[in-house]
Amino acid sequence: MVNTANATQAELGVIGGSGFYSFLDDVTEVHVDTPYGSPSDSLFLGEIAGRRVAFLPRHGRDHHLPPHRINYRANLWALRSVGVRQVLAPCAVGGLRPEYGPGTLLVPDQLVDRTQSRPGTYFDGLPLADGSIPKVVHVSLADPYCPTGRAAALKAARGRDWEPVDGGTLVVIEGPRFSTRAESRWYAAQGWSVVGMTGHPEAILARELELCYASLTLVTDLDAGAESGEGVSHDEVLQVFAANVGRLRTVLFDAVAGLPANAERDCLCVGALGGLETGIRLP
Repeated sequence: MVNTANATQAELGVIGGSGFYSFLDDVTEVHVDTPYGSPSDSLFLGEIAGRRVAFLPRHGRDHHLPPHRINYRANLWALRSVGVRQVLAPCAVGGLRPEYGPGTLLVPDQLVDRTQSRPGTYFDGLPLADGSIPKVVHVSLADPYCPTGRAAALKAARGRDWEPVDGGTLVVIEGPRFSTRAESRWYAAQGWSVVGMTGHPEAILARELELCYASLTLVTDLDAGAESGEGVSHDEVLQVFAANVGRLRTVLFDAVAGLPANAERDCLCVGALGGLETGIRLP
């Protein structure tokens, strides 16, 4: 049974689909309001290997939110407000190299932003509902993913005989459409590895909240410019993801179990704000 004293608190967060928490016992649904509006859905709190984990369906439990309409700021704020300090974020991507075919698990170490309309910072200088005004703060994103989170994900995958690709660049596009062949070939020509629609601005928002953040990307297709034929389809993506979701969930849960206690974090994420006065009181 869940201890009612911490039923609405968690130390770790997972941003992904509903399939990641649906079989857990004693899941507590928690609605969280934020200064940035409502998150994609309620948080679903459960326990994995003795760790309290908050799951957030990125697109909503019914998958009704397209990538460009997700309230990323509210999502990350909501997770921090219940105690989360480390986040794992699985997502479906297209492969930009022939060797990164469907079923490849890649744990990226770099990120390229090609989105157009998403609020990508908490420090926009606009007043909040309480009248406070955030200051302009420039946070380093040279290394966008937490090295500790990445290491836990890689170790978990190898422990399940699913050899991951260690490192690579995730390029995030606006969506919801898929890439043209010309776009896909251009991304590949830059040396980028996979393309998706939801990995930004999650990474920078997590850094601004001093959260550890790591992504696990599952290749569901070869992107349009990396294959012949008619190009990727929505049905194809769903089919490949469904075929691998159980495997990914097992790896994800092993990674959760392998993360350090929040009090033991010693990575670059912890002091990302450098003690600056930001004008925002973090939850």
